[in-house]
Amino acid sequence: MPISANLAGKLTLPVIGSPMFIVSGPELVLAQCQAGIVGTFPALNARPVEELEVWLTRIKTDLAAYQAAHPAAKVAPFGVNLIVHPSNERLEQDLEMVVRHEVPVIITSLKAPERAVLDSVHRYGGVVFHDVINVRHARKAAEAGVDGLILVCAGGGGHAGRMSPFALIPEVREFFGGVIILAGAISDGCGVLSALAMGADLAYMGTRFIATQEANAVPEYKRMIVESSAEEVVYTDLFSNIHANYLSRSVRNAGLDPNNLPPSEKGKSGFKSAGGERHKVWKDIWGAGQGVGAIQDIPTTAELVARMRQEFAACRSKLAGLDYAPDQ
Repeated sequence: MPISANLAGKLTLPVIGSPMFIVSGPELVLAQCQAGIVGTFPALNARPVEELEVWLTRIKTDLAAYQAAHPAAKVAPFGVNLIVHPSNERLEQDLEMVVRHEVPVIITSLKAPERAVLDSVHRYGGVVFHDVINVRHARKAAEAGVDGLILVCAGGGGHAGRMSPFALIPEVREFFGGVIILAGAISDGCGVLSALAMGADLAYMGTRFIATQEANAVPEYKRMIVESSAEEVVYTDLFSNIHANYLSRSVRNAGLDPNNLPPSEKGKSGFKSAGGERHKVWKDIWGAGQGVGAIQDIPTTAELVARMRQEFAACRSKLAGLDYAPDQ
């Protein structure tokens, strides 16, 4: 399945930088798009709602200027993540704004988008990708008419599922002919190639871009990404009532034992430490995927994408040299 027309020929690597709460801002998105991969951010990162207009205008203006200054460069389109769950009081305003700015890629989360959302985006030629963690959610989104499904598999940073991509991709492909984007512990160019080999059209990467110069994450967060290993990632629903992967060191720093977490408090935002202090999720507890073990530095986004392109090419060449064809 070829990727959609508004992405084909515009990417240096088949990658979407996932929209990360707090972490993804204009600086990271611009750096990703200028490096030739899709950069995205959650609409809710732009606060108050009026700030979204400022962000969209800046990103569009700066990308156009960069393309004009580098006519031969592949400048990727950008995207915005919309939470389409009824609890998002900003949805109507955010949708109106992204439609007015004709944002090329819209990523919807937490609930399959309504027809009105899809029609609004399709009317100007945009595409809608929806993230899911299992087959049931994938079917609902496919039936709604989305252009692509983001399969967030085991080991992904933040809210992620439990399924292996080896299981989820073929099951989804049986009933969905659109774009498939794979997420879950992808940290380098070889991981991107592996996603394609398994049947995905694009790779979806978040954690690796937290440890970049342009990411809006505090230095301690970036260092913790570099210093952590896969076994230091804890999967729990304590902090947001939805299972997600977090860095166990940040959990410990908040006064909790990551190996002995209390039951989640359904319907409550945030959590209490052992000392009774209430902390804010994502600000105090840092999300990350199991791919942290492969992250060793904090480069610029341009440096990282250039490196991943080299890794992708090297791994593809290595595989091309293998010969496991059966004897004739």
